[in-house]
Amino acid sequence: PAVRAVDRDAISVTDRLGDAAVFTFDKVFGFEAKQEEIFEEVSQLVQSALDGYKVCLFSYGQTGSGKTHTMLGAGAGPEAGIIPRAVNKVLEQAETLRAKGYEYVMEASYVEIYNEQIRDLLKPGADHDEKLSIAVNPAGGCPTVLGVMREQVRSVDAAADLVRRAAAARAVESTQMNAQSSRSHTLFLLYITGTHAASGQTLSGCLNLVDLAGSERTDRSGAEGQRMREACAINKSLSTLGDVFKAIGENAKHVPYRNSKLTHLLAPCLGGDGKTLMLVNVAPERESAEESMHSLQFAAKVNAVELGGGKTRAKRNVTVADPNGASAGGGNGGDPNKSRRSSVMPLPPGALARRASMAAGAGGAKTMRPGGTENAPPKSTLDRDRFGVRR
Repeated sequence: PAVRAVDRDAISVTDRLGDAAVFTFDKVFGFEAKQEEIFEEVSQLVQSALDGYKVCLFSYGQTGSGKTHTMLGAGAGPEAGIIPRAVNKVLEQAETLRAKGYEYVMEASYVEIYNEQIRDLLKPGADHDEKLSIAVNPAGGCPTVLGVMREQVRSVDAAADLVRRAAAARAVESTQMNAQSSRSHTLFLLYITGTHAASGQTLSGCLNLVDLAGSERTDRSGAEGQRMREACAINKSLSTLGDVFKAIGENAKHVPYRNSKLTHLLAPCLGGDGKTLMLVNVAPERESAEESMHSLQFAAKVNAVELGGGKTRAKRNVTVADPNGASAGGGNGGDPNKSRRSSVMPLPPGALARRASMAAGAGGAKTMRPGGTENAPPKSTLDRDRFGVRR
């Protein structure tokens, strides 16, 4: 194979001329990595959404490199991906915290961005002619699309049904590089509200799990007509994602979030007060060496970026009701320190450890995942943890 995991934090790729380049990240998973291992690496980040943080995790890579397998997986067994495992984990942890006086309500939306149009994957018969818009300064600061369905998530089975319905509605087509190529970005948006009656405190967090459409070279994918238009829209939005990270890394006064629907929607998580983790998937075969090299080069650039320019830290969205009916906010217009001092509710178990180990500030991460086909187990994975967050 052209891609090889050198050790736990280094990966090499050899181009068609035989020249090899080695990239170092915080975590690299080899061909034999299991879905469980991948999720274990990101589990603590996922759980911090219960603490009132905005959390975003997305997969990046060329078409056919295994992104959808990493995010969705296959079935509910060992091959289950990050999305079903994440929902299961937060529901499980919420039930554990019930004994400590916490009550959580979770609602989910599932949307896709196709040719720069947002579509509700949970609404029966929804099409791309709908004029759905992105909320500006939404309550709680979480990515929000106006007018889409939100379904309450009470169990793992309910979440699994929701994911199945959304996956069936997603736009996929066959190309020369991938028999089932995703032609859209999909975003699973889980809104989490936790209350603690004894302290009067409310935590509002969100978990945003994103399966990006794959970048592609149209000369290899054979895209023509509508497939070509889809590929151009995909590549443009991914290019904008790179421009956003570049602007953040340079502390630019203007960050071009609104140049694409994807970055516009994810802006609350990329701006520095959320936690963001990026998984980078690469395909191992020699025919894909050039694309794998480009993916790793992009990952290396993002690896050097601190979200918020290193000036902001991830914030908990906390409100505390006082005897007069007013509230003090933490992370959304109020003084987070004041909120914590006035609260008698301790952070959920493991929160302090997570904040220390995940570096709650400005951050994010990156993981590379085994390459393969979009809907078959990938064969090479890379992990990275940065954007201002280091483990």
